[in-house]
Amino acid sequence: MTAEQRETRETRHYHAYPQGAIPAFLAYGFRPFFLLAPIYLVINMLLWSAMWAGLFTLNFTGNWLEWHIYELLFGVTSAMMIGFILTAVPELMDEVMPIVGKPLLGLVLLWILGRVSFWLMDWLGVLWVALTNIPLLLIVVGLVVKPILADPLKRQYSLLAMFMLVSVTQTLYFAAKLNVLALDSFMLLKLSVGVFMMLVLVAVRLITMRGINEWMEQKGIDDVFYARKPFYNIAILAVFIYSIAEYLVPNNSLLVWLAFAAMAGILSTLSDFFNTDTSIVTRPFIWPLFMILVLLATGYGLIGFSGLLNEFVALNHFRHLLTMGALGLAYYVVLVIVVHTHTGRELIDNNWIGFGGLLILFATVLRSIAIPIWPEYTAQLYSLSALVWALPYLGFVILFHRWLLTPRVDGLKG
Repeated sequence: MTAEQRETRETRHYHAYPQGAIPAFLAYGFRPFFLLAPIYLVINMLLWSAMWAGLFTLNFTGNWLEWHIYELLFGVTSAMMIGFILTAVPELMDEVMPIVGKPLLGLVLLWILGRVSFWLMDWLGVLWVALTNIPLLLIVVGLVVKPILADPLKRQYSLLAMFMLVSVTQTLYFAAKLNVLALDSFMLLKLSVGVFMMLVLVAVRLITMRGINEWMEQKGIDDVFYARKPFYNIAILAVFIYSIAEYLVPNNSLLVWLAFAAMAGILSTLSDFFNTDTSIVTRPFIWPLFMILVLLATGYGLIGFSGLLNEFVALNHFRHLLTMGALGLAYYVVLVIVVHTHTGRELIDNNWIGFGGLLILFATVLRSIAIPIWPEYTAQLYSLSALVWALPYLGFVILFHRWLLTPRVDGLKG
């Protein structure tokens, strides 16, 4: 694709780009967040692995499990969400000024403040932590809501809805911690997992529609990939119903069939990968997208199966097929694809990218499948799976940090 073609398709908003010198690190929404998120993920997982290896205890928090879940969901994933939407909205819509420079730096600093405050919750108190965490997503929603709602094609309505739903669950979590509402904060974190799985489905559809078609164009393949929205909407609805039911009636036998329904809804989306004349499932950059949906379907299927056998303890192990597996692979795919396409480069596979995806799958199997089979090695498998899971993101930072810190290679802004 020539620079002129790329400017037409991906940088239509550049006539609205702010004037003046802007550091490359702050030249587009994905740049700071897509560098900091994987670094923070690696730090968290190294601590988690070291704790299970018996090297030290997480003395800075009175509830290390909630810290682990919250920071991976509302710390790491929120950073990925913000980088994604601040990139997607100006790219897809004309006359939308990208958030860059000092305003973007302000969002980054607020995110960092939220991470530090949550680590110090036992000293600072829940109220301070809530005040430094809740506003970030609300501010981002405020920045993107007008152009999204003004779009006659309604292309980002679902993404905006997911942002708002994530913000609501985060607010409810802190309301429970503050005893403002008589809610179970840990169950709200479980509910949040479902919300983030819905977000994954929304993101996968957007990424596959854009990424796969661009890859086929680069390869000179005369074909079109289309991710059918009704199938994804059914899958999202099924996941939503299961998540709400699990919060309201945990361990109820109804959850078995709702989990199976979620599995069936997600499996239906896989048919899109076989509707092209060209075989694409095993191609670089595409098989991880396919596997995200496979992991989601497998996770909900095994959750339903464990309920069918009344093995509710195993349910939490299988939930990691959703978090470590689907969400973790989604992190990785988004990072790799966006850092290529939005720094002016074509999607070119290398050995590490594919190997990184396989490491995520291997770590997921260790955590979700191996521990229920060999419970006597639980601590060792916890530690090993966390370490293996962190490696692809560490590799990403090592390989691509310069791309995020330097201008686009095609000379365009952003």
